[in-house]
Amino acid sequence: MFYSIKDKLNRYRFSQACKQITNSPPVSATTDQPIAVLTQLQHKDVTMFLVAIKTFARQVPFAKIFIINDGSLNDEDIGLLRKHLPIASFYDTKEFTESNCPTGGCWERLLAIANFVSDFFIIQLDSDTLTLSALSEVNNCIKENSGFVIGTWDNQKIESMIINSERVQKNVAPTIDAHVQMVVEARFIYLEDCKNLRYVRGCAGFAGFPKASFNKDFIINFSQQIEKEIGQKWHEWGSEQVMSNVVVANLEKSIVLPHPKYTDCNNMRIPGTNFIHFIGECRFTNSRYAEMAKKEIVKILS
Repeated sequence: MFYSIKDKLNRYRFSQACKQITNSPPVSATTDQPIAVLTQLQHKDVTMFLVAIKTFARQVPFAKIFIINDGSLNDEDIGLLRKHLPIASFYDTKEFTESNCPTGGCWERLLAIANFVSDFFIIQLDSDTLTLSALSEVNNCIKENSGFVIGTWDNQKIESMIINSERVQKNVAPTIDAHVQMVVEARFIYLEDCKNLRYVRGCAGFAGFPKASFNKDFIINFSQQIEKEIGQKWHEWGSEQVMSNVVVANLEKSIVLPHPKYTDCNNMRIPGTNFIHFIGECRFTNSRYAEMAKKEIVKILS
């Protein structure tokens, strides 16, 4: 209960600090190429997402926005979003459920990507992100039809799934009670096709999926294999990020975006960081997120 009250207060403070974003121009299509941004959005993150998408739009051209409503967006939210994002289309999470995959925990978001990627280069953009300056690597990936993902450490590369699994087993040896990501990574080695697959410990909050690069059958097949290994553990929060990382790593072409040019708020280096993911553990520990967002809003308004 205390956390809930504190979270609401922090979000209110952020919204107040960044309310000028609603005075900025709407986001319009800046390319005729099939490039789209997709996000799963909840009521309490609407202001955050307006900041995220409008700062991102200054650096990366796109033609469409797909918003997956988690069920909490109300009519006022949707009206505000339509005003500021006239190129957006809205969908409910229930439109992307699969009986052979977990539900909730952003799984519908990933399955929505699998649906729309047949016609668009999809950029998954979380609401708690902030673009500070040029994203040349992202634009190059779009031009070359290559996937991308925000990484976790410097000089990170996509690697063999076997190498990743053996390292986790050696260094951590997680039990079934550990975080789902560690449990799954330790058991990759038992999958029948592990030697032919790759993996990257990236973040599902910012990732790129080239047009026609995969479909939901890959997700369903992999999900069923993992669930046979770990059972209901696969339905815990965090499993969708593992699945997203598997998808990106196994595209025909993919890169890990250079770190810390693209990073989370624990590892940002200013100057030097151009894109920040304000993950929960450091999002509101101080006022830096709001202060940095306010500076970017001034640029948008100027």
